[in-house]
Formats: sequence, structure tokens, C-alpha cells
Amino acid sequence: MQGKTRPPATAGEAIARMDQYVALGIVGQQEVAQLLGLNVTDLTCLGHILGAGESPLAAGDLAGLLDLTTGAVTGVLNRLERAGYARRVPDPADRRRVRVVADPTAAARVIAVYQPMYDRLATLFADYTPDEIAVIADWFGRAAVEIRAHCAQVRSGELTAGEVQPPAGTMGG
Repeated sequence: MQGKTRPPATAGEAIARMDQYVALGIVGQQEVAQLLGLNVTDLTCLGHILGAGESPLAAGDLAGLLDLTTGAVTGVLNRLERAGYARRVPDPADRRRVRVVADPTAAARVIAVYQPMYDRLATLFADYTPDEIAVIADWFGRAAVEIRAHCAQVRSGELTAGEVQPPAGTMGG
């Protein structure tokens, strides 16, 4: 398969498109969470639980993935259990620890909501060569590392809104 000719774009234009994509994703997550009777944090946690598949995560693992305290994750897990989306199970290797698994029926409901979007994205990816998809996947993985580092910097207090000037052409500028 040969890739299609793409119009040129600058890094700034790519960042502006990313900002639009992220903003739309935030709105979409809020709408999906509402549809499922959850808040966005609980939906994000459930996504990690579902993504773990056959290797259930511990509450501490979820805290790290969500950048929340273990106490906050306890609240999230309590809500997910009450709503029937997940349950805690003993860790077979260490009975003092618990792992979190998704309820299969609830998982099917979540997948039913997301599958049409994944189908659309699969169709979109069909327009790209395997090498182009590898670049996209690499970029997203590397960008996620940078975003986590930035979030840590924001949480640490290193940055304040008065000191940060967004680049022209991005959400803030």
C-alpha cells in the first residue's frame, strides 16, 4: 500500500489540530460518561480497568495511571462497584492486596458505546501505510510522556497561569 499525498503542515498547525482533537475528545468523554451514568474520572479509571484485560490492576496501579491519591481511587472504585461496572478481587499472589476487574456485562455496554468510533477510526487508518501508522503511534506514545511530564510540572506548582503564555494558534492563544 502506498500512502496518499498529504498537504504540508507545520508543527504549529499540527499542534492546533491536536488541540481541537483533544478538546473534542474531552467533550466526547463527558457525553459518554453521562450516557453510562459515570463522571469522567470514573470513566477514565474504567477504561484502564478494561485495558488491563487478563492482568487486573491494583488500586495503587490505578492511582498512578490516573495521577490520583489512593484515597481518591478508593472513592472511584466504590462508585464503579455501586454502579456495577467493576469489582475488587483478592490478588492471588498476595491476599492483602486487591485487584480490580470489570464486570463482563458492564464491559459489553461500554464497548457498545465506543465501537462505532473505533470502527470510524479503523476506516481512517486504512488510508495510511503501516509505516505512517507506526509514526502516528510513535508520536502519540512520545507525546503522552511529554504531557505527563507537563502535568507533573503543573501539579508541582512550577508553573502558574500568570507565567505561561500559550503559543499563537493554540487553544489559549
